[in-house]
Amino acid sequence: MPFQIVNSIISWFLKKRKHQMELFLKYPIDVQHELLFKLLNKAKNTEVGIKYDFSNIDTYKDFTNNVPIQQYESIEPLIDRTRKGEQNIFWPTQIKWFAKSSGTTNAKSKFIPVSDEALEGCHFKAGKDMLCLYFNNNEEAQLFTGKGLRLGGSSAVYEDNDTYFGDLSAIIIENMPFWADFRSAPKQETALMDEWETKLNAIVKETINEDITSLVGVPSWMLVLLNRVLEKTGKNNILEVWPNLEVYFHGGVNFNPYREQFKKLIPKKEFKYYETYNASEGFFAIQDVNNSLDMLLMLDYGIFYEFIPMDAFNGEDSKAIPLEEVVLNTNYAIVITTNGGLWRYLIGDTVKFTSLDPYRIRITGRTKHFINVFGEELIVENTEEALKQACLKTDTEISEYTAAPIFMNDKTSGGHEWIIEFKKQPQDIHYFTEILDNTLKSINSDYEAKRYNNLTLAMPKINIAQEGLFYEWLKLKGKLGGQHKIPRLSNSRKHLEELLDLEKSNMQQTI
Repeated sequence: MPFQIVNSIISWFLKKRKHQMELFLKYPIDVQHELLFKLLNKAKNTEVGIKYDFSNIDTYKDFTNNVPIQQYESIEPLIDRTRKGEQNIFWPTQIKWFAKSSGTTNAKSKFIPVSDEALEGCHFKAGKDMLCLYFNNNEEAQLFTGKGLRLGGSSAVYEDNDTYFGDLSAIIIENMPFWADFRSAPKQETALMDEWETKLNAIVKETINEDITSLVGVPSWMLVLLNRVLEKTGKNNILEVWPNLEVYFHGGVNFNPYREQFKKLIPKKEFKYYETYNASEGFFAIQDVNNSLDMLLMLDYGIFYEFIPMDAFNGEDSKAIPLEEVVLNTNYAIVITTNGGLWRYLIGDTVKFTSLDPYRIRITGRTKHFINVFGEELIVENTEEALKQACLKTDTEISEYTAAPIFMNDKTSGGHEWIIEFKKQPQDIHYFTEILDNTLKSINSDYEAKRYNNLTLAMPKINIAQEGLFYEWLKLKGKLGGQHKIPRLSNSRKHLEELLDLEKSNMQQTI
C-alpha cells in the first residue's frame, strides 16, 4: 500500500508538466525562435559569440549568415581546449562534463560538452517528460510500486585536468537527482561498472528478485540482458520473473528488427513500448501516444533545430531550413544549436516528419550510414523495412546485420553484400534474399532502377554469421555496452571484411 501512495503522488506531480508542454504544442515556431535568441544572448560574450558577432544577430537570416554549419572535426580544437581547463569558449557557464560519444564503432572518440543547463534543462527534463507522457496515456500505470531497470553504457566516468568524461549514461547516473534515482535498479555502483560482462552478471543477480515494472535501454543490449535473466532463473519468459512489468522505454537503434523477439520474451498483450530519441548531444523526441511509431519533437529543451534536405546534403556546405519550412515524408539531416554550446552542429542523424501539428518525427538513419556507391541511395529505414518483411514471410528472427557494396569490375555488376546473424534462420536463404530484394525495390525507386536487369546492381549476397559473431567483434574492439551500436550500412567494406575475416578465423580454429 505505501508504494501505491508513492506511485499516485509521483504520477500526479509528473502529469502537471503536460500543461507546460501545451505552450510549444500550440506555438512551436515562436517557442523555437525565442529559445534561439536566448541562447545567442547568453553566449554573446564567449569566444565563439564574439567571433560570430552574436550581439548583432537580430533575425534567423543573420544567424545563418554569421554562424557556419559545423561537424565535430571543426569544433574539436575548441573542445580540446575546454577539456584542458579553459572556459567561456563556446558557453559562458563552466563546462566540466564531456560525453564520450560511442554511437559508432569508429576508433576515434568524440567528446561532447555537457553543461549544467543541458543536464537539468534537457536530459533530466526529458526523463520526467517521458514518464509524464506515459502516465498521462496510461491512468492505471503502477511504475513506482516497483523499480525501473536501467541498462546504460559500460564506461565509468574518468577525470582529466579537472574535467570528466564517460558515456552519457554514466554522466547522467553520476549527476542523477534524487527523484530519478528513486526506485531504480541496479544500484548506482553496479550501473557504473566498467567491465561489461561483469556488470551484466551483477545486474542479473541484483534484479531477479526485485519487482521490476519498467525497462530502459538500447534494444540490442537489453535482449542480451533479458536472455541472461532467463538463463539464470530457468524461467520460460520474463513475466515469470517480473510479473508486474508494464513498459519498455527504448531508443538508440531502430526497434523493428527486435520487436518480435521482445514480444516472445514478454508475452503480454497490454505491454507498452515507448520510443525515445536521445544522444550525447541532447534529448530530442519522445513517443507521446500509445502504440505509435512516431515521436514528438520536444521544443523547449534548450535546443534550436534546423534541417537539411538529404537530396541537397553537402556536409558543412549544406543549406539548412528552420522548423517552419519542413514538409512531410522528406529525409532531413538534423542541425542543432544547444544550451551545451553546440552552434549549428550537424549531429549525423536523419529523420522525416510524419506530422506537422504537432511536429512528430521518425528516425531514418545516419548521414554516414547509407550505401550510395551506384546511385541507389539506400538508407537504414529502407533496410529495416525490407528485413522486417523478409522475417515476417519466412518466420525468421534477426539479431544483428551490416551491409556494404560489392564494387564493379570489368565483367560483373556491382551489388550489396550482407552479413546477418539470425536468432532463427530461414529455411531457404534464397527465398529470404528474394523477399529482401523485392521489398527494397518496392520502397526505393533508385534501388529498383539500379537493379533493372542486373545491369548496375546484382541480387544481394547474404552471408549467415555464426552465433555471437557481432558480439565477439564488438568485444575485440572494446565496444561492449549499452551505447555501442552496429553500423548498419556503409559505402566502405571495412566493417564487413572484419566480420568475414573473424568468422573465417573462427572456422579455421574449429577444424
